[in-house]
Amino acid sequence: MEIIDIFVASLVLGTVSGVLAGLFGIGGGLVIVPALTIMFSTYGFPVGHVLIMAVATSLATIILTAIASVVAHHRLGAVLWDKVLRLSPLIGVGAAVGAVIAKQIDAEVLRTILVVFLLYVGTLMALQVKPRPGTVKQPLWLDYTVATLIGLLSSMVGMGGGTLTVPYLVQGQMPMRNAVAVASACGLPIAIIGTASYAILGWDAVQLPQWSLGFVYLPAFAGVALTSICTAPVGARLAHKLPAAKLKRYFSLLLFIMAARLWWH
Repeated sequence: MEIIDIFVASLVLGTVSGVLAGLFGIGGGLVIVPALTIMFSTYGFPVGHVLIMAVATSLATIILTAIASVVAHHRLGAVLWDKVLRLSPLIGVGAAVGAVIAKQIDAEVLRTILVVFLLYVGTLMALQVKPRPGTVKQPLWLDYTVATLIGLLSSMVGMGGGTLTVPYLVQGQMPMRNAVAVASACGLPIAIIGTASYAILGWDAVQLPQWSLGFVYLPAFAGVALTSICTAPVGARLAHKLPAAKLKRYFSLLLFIMAARLWWH
């Protein structure tokens, strides 16, 4: 019965996160990770595994949404594949390292990192901060360094990395349209390698609930993935009809509330 309840709740979560992702152009992980953390805690998952399972499951759902996003951007001719191929290997390395670090550090430290990240993104949205086009040419060593850090942090907080990748690319003189497309493509290795890493790292973990693949909880993954893929296009269409700037401030308030909820509980 618990599995069914979580699956149904995850269907609702996927519906909401898909709409928000399409509406604001953000990764659904910003909503999925805090929501799954609360859900897993409510259903009595082992305290020490709750947050890392939420992160791992969120990354698993991003695999499917990232594929759909990349296909859409590629058809529009917006993906600069040379840049994707330049960043992806070290992003993948960073994602694997990030999973290992998340497994090794105390759950309280991981929670603090997630809270800080939510506050960071919430502040950007509340203040309507947009990446400013830069004039700095980004050398190979900088690409590699930043790619590793993006993969590492994104894997630790269960996000696709767009909030970090897009500003970096725009600073390097890349048009916003292409930056978003490249960031979407770079989110795929984060999701795939991060998910695989968490599945392997949690393979022998004790007290994991039934239907867990390592730290990935399959019923929640299935529920979120099924509906988020369907509702993301709905959110994208709503973005052209609703006052997105005003709604972003409301959404930033939601991020602050979720950060506070994670911090205090």
